[in-house]
Amino acid sequence: MTLPSMPDAGSPDEPAHPMDDSGAGSPPAAAASPAAAPAPPGPIRFPLSWLLEHASGPIQYRAIKEVARLQDVLPPKGQDLPLASRAAITLAITQRHDGVWHGSMLGVPASDASHFKGVGTIHATRRMLEYGWHRDTPPLNCARRTLFRLLAEDESPEFLYEFGSAGNLSEDTVRRGRAILREAAAAALAQAGYEGDPRLRGAARRIVDRVVGYLRSPLAKKPFVRFGNQHALPAEAAPPSIHALAMLAHMPLFRHEHYDAMERIYDHLAQPAPRMEPVQMCGREIVAQPHLVLGDPLPTRNAGDADLPFALYWLELMARLGYLRRHEGWARIFDRYLDSTDAQGVFRPSKGMALTSANPFTWHMYPIEERGEPGVVDATFRLGLIGRLAGRTIEVV
Repeated sequence: MTLPSMPDAGSPDEPAHPMDDSGAGSPPAAAASPAAAPAPPGPIRFPLSWLLEHASGPIQYRAIKEVARLQDVLPPKGQDLPLASRAAITLAITQRHDGVWHGSMLGVPASDASHFKGVGTIHATRRMLEYGWHRDTPPLNCARRTLFRLLAEDESPEFLYEFGSAGNLSEDTVRRGRAILREAAAAALAQAGYEGDPRLRGAARRIVDRVVGYLRSPLAKKPFVRFGNQHALPAEAAPPSIHALAMLAHMPLFRHEHYDAMERIYDHLAQPAPRMEPVQMCGREIVAQPHLVLGDPLPTRNAGDADLPFALYWLELMARLGYLRRHEGWARIFDRYLDSTDAQGVFRPSKGMALTSANPFTWHMYPIEERGEPGVVDATFRLGLIGRLAGRTIEVV
């Protein structure tokens, strides 16, 4: 696909750098000169031409629209690029008539599964959105009713899906499963663009209230409590989950209305994470809670290289939340990935970088490339997207 000549795609929101217009003469020799302000980060070279040649339709479309912001010069047929994706069509036709995929919500296909066998509805919905499909397309419109139903503050076991497969469920188990699905459904609906819907806003407010209540409590400073010979989070602990962060990342107006809460969440995410994996008391049992975020999950460059898909997802979430530019460590990791691009801006992984991941929280967004080099094409696109979301200047090449 070719485009007309492209205008400069620098970010219109990039702040101007004020000039010194004080008009004062030279300071006395004895006066200390002020410290020089750090140089602003340079522009990010985004290889749109290369992506149009090597990437599949969804990435081409999103690169043009979301990173280069040249949707106005798209030819009419260019708007249909996401709908021509064979992988997206395959995922769409596996949906049941009731809008649910495989009777599941958070299921992830096995690595050797064909035709997305076993994928859950929430992951499938978010992947369709990553493919560039609009929320009003039939598969996403059909899934919407179930997702909104999951937002309800109830403990109905019939809406537990895979969390209810254990048979005889305790009240605590039902409460835990419903809470996880509620937050994950809210993330999918927020990503689909339903921020203005009062049902989603109400659910988001309740989720944030619980998180802030936890962050204000003494538990936030010392979250693990001893139970017998084990340590775990008590049942009342409610740290932010990866699903809650994804929900907030796609609700900019809501974030502005809850500025104090967002500041507390940033402070929590920026602190070192405990070495213990997140586990929590659920009734009389201790259960794993891998979706809970107890601190910085990307503390070092090595942590990012060990799971590049998750590192890109985390950096994208932090950019959407407005946290990336504030956190020196995450910004440094992002800059290192930019340093791994060639002169054209194409990502070239360094030795030791893991381009694949078994992390279920990245399945919906990586890889979405279906015909080129998934690790290279996906990472090249994501780096440009993260840069745009973080307010960096994008230089389209």
